[in-house]
Amino acid sequence: MTDRYAVIGNPVAHSLSPDIHAAFAAQTGQAMHYDRLPAEPDAFAATARAFFEAGGRGLNVTVPFKLDAADFADRLSDRARAAGAVNTLIAHDQGRIEGDNTDGAGLLRDLQHNRAVTLTDRRLLVLGAGGAAQGVIGPLLAAEPANLIIANRTASKAQSMAERFAAQGPTSGIGFADLADSTPVDVLINATSAGLAGALPDLPANLLAPGATAYDMVYGAASQPFQDWARQHGAAAVCDGLGMLVEQAAESFHRWRGVRPNTAPVLRQLRAGNG
Repeated sequence: MTDRYAVIGNPVAHSLSPDIHAAFAAQTGQAMHYDRLPAEPDAFAATARAFFEAGGRGLNVTVPFKLDAADFADRLSDRARAAGAVNTLIAHDQGRIEGDNTDGAGLLRDLQHNRAVTLTDRRLLVLGAGGAAQGVIGPLLAAEPANLIIANRTASKAQSMAERFAAQGPTSGIGFADLADSTPVDVLINATSAGLAGALPDLPANLLAPGATAYDMVYGAASQPFQDWARQHGAAAVCDGLGMLVEQAAESFHRWRGVRPNTAPVLRQLRAGNG
């Protein structure tokens, strides 16, 4: 019997997750099928519930539903509870659904292992204070940066998130308008979804320190505005989120199937296919 999985989001037609999980399944000999599952903005719970009631075994959750997924799950893993956001739903016996968050693990593995970016004792800035940011703040602080700033269009939301994670490391929250007065940063991470609309937060020209890394958590055309800005403003390394996508997918796959796939050939294949 072939187990069913999917990625749920809005939009979701662009997602490479089906290709990634098909490659993982072929590599590890798993009998599974993985689809895209669009959901209307106000219909996440109904759409997810119908999927699981029809026998689905797991969902990846993308924008804008990571906070909804945390509310939907019957129980949360430790890292999902710490994040307050869920990107992986796992069906257990008796129909119980567990929520997990593999985003932070995927981001750190891509930054530290695939790209050899040092986070310890560096100045980090995360743009955005939504579900995508919530999933990575804790793991980033575990890497022991010198400090981590969360910037958001609404400063109070960034400040609230910073307070939530303050016990884990030096964290502060500010508005985008305050970035002009901040110290240049070593690692800039874009956790906003603005690129999906071809937009970019208004960022000051002096935001990046010499040798800085600029990392966008989205990939493909949606990442282009951020990458262009980073190159124009002196970033030494500019990265999209394709590696994070593959690495967090591998962590989800391991939670679902109990097998950890080799990500390197899958990432090479996707890079070649995306030109």
